Amino acid sequence: MKDLAQMEQISLLAMSLYSSLPHNISQNLTNFTGPLFISNKTQDCGNGHNIISANEMVSSLPFQMTLYFNVVFFPFWWTSEVTMLQLKYSLLPEYYQWLLLMVVIILALIECVRLFLGYVGNLQEKLPELAGFWLLSFTIQLPIILFLLTDQSVIILPLEQTVHILYFTFLVFELVVGFQALRQMTNHFATRFCLQQFQKPEHSQQCKRKQGTGIRHGKNSVSNV
Repeated sequence: MKDLAQMEQISLLAMSLYSSLPHNISQNLTNFTGPLFISNKTQDCGNGHNIISANEMVSSLPFQMTLYFNVVFFPFWWTSEVTMLQLKYSLLPEYYQWLLLMVVIILALIECVRLFLGYVGNLQEKLPELAGFWLLSFTIQLPIILFLLTDQSVIILPLEQTVHILYFTFLVFELVVGFQALRQMTNHFATRFCLQQFQKPEHSQQCKRKQGTGIRHGKNSVSNV
């Protein structure tokens, strides 16, 4: 059990190395998501029955389709939100004027980063980026859009409510399929890393057997004959 726990730590470190994010951030994101999914995989990989191809793709097609439609939809959401904010800006209390202005700016900036991380994490199969996408969606974007949907003091206009509901639907679906993609990618990398560790001793034993039977010394064996 101790060896399995050490192998889990090594596999998490290996996952964080294949990231374009700063090392500290990528390692923290990997450490956050890894234990959620990797705990039941290191026990199964030692049986030797699982065969994982090194070129196997684990990118999620439903997740990528959702990201694509979100990228197409977001400019319409931002345009309608800015337009509605201009129409109702003078009717809002002063603190709500500043609050909504900051909400729109923060949500737009985070959305650009979030979608970029989602694309890179899914298409290039980078676990820290995918984990960052999921955390930004759950901890920042979802609470903001719920605030815009539920707080009646912001004077929710019909068009604004419609685009908020569509955006909320995108977020919920991305959280679900992103969670599944994150779990599948984590399990895949952890299992592949674990199997590679088990295959190394077998490979070294085969090399030793070949050396013992004289296969590597073919020239000497031929000359002796």
